Amino acid sequence: MELDELKEKHGLPEEVVDVLNQEGMEELYPPQVEAVRKGILEGENLIMAIPTAAGKTLVAELCMLKSILDHAGKCLYTVPLRALASEKYEEFKRKYEPIGVSVGIATGDYDVSGSELAEYDILVATSEKVDSLLRHRAKWLAEMTTVCVFDEIHLIDDPKRGPTLEVLAARLRQLNPELQILGLSATISNSEEIADWLDARHLKSDWRPVPLKEGVYFRGKIIFEDLTEKEIEASASDEVSKIALDTIEHGGGQVLVFVSTRNSTEAAARRVAGEIGDRLSSEEKDQLKEVAQEVENALGESTETCRKLGRYVRKGVAFHHAGLHYRQRSSIEDAFRKNLIKVICATPTLAAGVNLPSQRTVIRDYKRYSPPYGMQPIPVLEYKQQAGRAGRPDYDDHGEAVLISNSVEEKELLLDEYVRAEPERIKSKLASEPAIRTHVLGSIAAGYVDSLEAMIEFVRQTFFAYQFSTEDVSSTVEKVLDFLEEEEMISTEGRWLSATKFGSKVSQLYIDPLSGVKIREGLEKSKEREPTELGLLHTICSTPDMDTLYLRKREDSDLDVFVSDHAEAEKFLLDPPDPRRYPEKYEFYLAEVKTAKMLQDWINEQPEEQIHERYGVGAGDIRRKVGTAEWLLYGAYELSKLLEAEEAITPLRTLRQRVRYGIRKELLDLASLRGIGRVRARSLYKAGYEGKEDLREANVGELTRVSHIGKRTARSVIKQVQN
Repeated sequence: MELDELKEKHGLPEEVVDVLNQEGMEELYPPQVEAVRKGILEGENLIMAIPTAAGKTLVAELCMLKSILDHAGKCLYTVPLRALASEKYEEFKRKYEPIGVSVGIATGDYDVSGSELAEYDILVATSEKVDSLLRHRAKWLAEMTTVCVFDEIHLIDDPKRGPTLEVLAARLRQLNPELQILGLSATISNSEEIADWLDARHLKSDWRPVPLKEGVYFRGKIIFEDLTEKEIEASASDEVSKIALDTIEHGGGQVLVFVSTRNSTEAAARRVAGEIGDRLSSEEKDQLKEVAQEVENALGESTETCRKLGRYVRKGVAFHHAGLHYRQRSSIEDAFRKNLIKVICATPTLAAGVNLPSQRTVIRDYKRYSPPYGMQPIPVLEYKQQAGRAGRPDYDDHGEAVLISNSVEEKELLLDEYVRAEPERIKSKLASEPAIRTHVLGSIAAGYVDSLEAMIEFVRQTFFAYQFSTEDVSSTVEKVLDFLEEEEMISTEGRWLSATKFGSKVSQLYIDPLSGVKIREGLEKSKEREPTELGLLHTICSTPDMDTLYLRKREDSDLDVFVSDHAEAEKFLLDPPDPRRYPEKYEFYLAEVKTAKMLQDWINEQPEEQIHERYGVGAGDIRRKVGTAEWLLYGAYELSKLLEAEEAITPLRTLRQRVRYGIRKELLDLASLRGIGRVRARSLYKAGYEGKEDLREANVGELTRVSHIGKRTARSVIKQVQN
């Protein structure tokens, strides 16, 4: 279908057609044509299950833009990850703000109603952010009656994000029965079920703009699904390097390599870098040198991981995992899109993240360690997502996804169990108690339900009830209600339910009700014991919202000595469980202490390299834990005021700022300047600038003599302190 036909027969506004023409589009892909024929431009709900790069997002764009330009509609585009939100925000803003469509983004600050967000025509947000807005009774969101897009809706199957996505879809439909729903999904076996649940039309297709060939590498050949074969002629020390080298030498292409662990990404990158580094042009080497400098200096202080990444980037190869700083991941992704970096060796998180196609995708590891079961095969859906990254539009006539086998038996198994297999059936994960308790409290606190009957009626609208039955989840709901009443988060009067002040505050803070209980326990103890920084940090690390660090070999004994020491034990607000009676709980306690000690090292300005080595974490891990800790400390601060824990109020307020910047108290004033992190703040302090007042008389020349301060940073600092 050509764009002019789309305008004439389906009323797509002319300015949208002009934008698409500028983007180089002349006609729609077949799945997009089918979506139009199913009525998405006339307000029909639709679940669209098609492969990566087959045009799901554009369908949503057409639907949103027609609503905005023809009916002054407001549109919500929800995504599971902040990185995806940023990508979509930048894309929509670039394309559509020139024609008068305003685009906003919302991903954090879960305790605000965000009334200013109502002004945007398209709001890109994470599911958690939208859920938190509803808890704050954001009327503008509850009254929205145009278009809501759920990107990656198959993640309803995800134990962590799925319940929020599911409850959000059910809640928005409850509030706005006329809301048009678009669900975008990877190809899954039961997308029809999701469509039926949401009263939507269904579109499923295997069509791709760049055909995908899937196969298995064995003894120098790729054996494809149709049993055709391709020789890999390159010579290298390992299979991954051979395939990568063959791709670069014979097709001028790029490769994504998926392995199971972070250490494996770095080891694979080292081997591949040794094979392809000499095959880069002089111009590529010069540009890669700049990228290498970016990743080496991303933290302000270079670590061994930064230097290692920089060495490989100079040779056109990178490793990519959640332990890297987001600036490093962003630099790598940008250089890959520009065809500077030829090979990325990544953990599976990249497959579910930003759009990053390659000519070949190599899935080296199809098993992953899963405690307590050991090495387990990955789901077919996960493999298909990784495989779907192969094939670059405008560059390749086809993409190739390759598994690696070591025997004839394994080759046949991989062909049958992955290449020819259908993705698994998506199942709701709402029924578990931890998943449902925060949504039960949120529903009561926001006033969406006021009785057990109303709660059960809402549960009937969920995907879980559609797949199984309301009765299967009713017992869990009643158990959660008993817990909330016992912990004084809700009160009951007959069959009527209402939230207490404590329960309302916990819900608005967007923390797990059990986290609220743990924080309250620590705050009550702070009235009897001095709330030390370690004691407060451990309190927030004891909550289910904090993903604690793993205990490595022999760490438990060292931490046991630390906790058992009487002088140290007095620093904790929450007492340790008896290790003999509750060994498992005690081990969890030690993991909480380890996490708290890492955060304590962070705020005491220990070098990042030392933190990496001591705790087995990367820069990305530190930032995620810092972000969670900052939010939980804010929650504890708000609860300390409500619970009149006076002794903890000031320490919590100060501690939150220190955690945000990773600094001692004396640097708080300096670190509040934009562009001045922990390293630059300490450099300024050592040079005699102890606060903003000291910087008012400084000039650019004086500041650039300070370590880590360049001209641009110096000018920014001077401008800030003089305003």
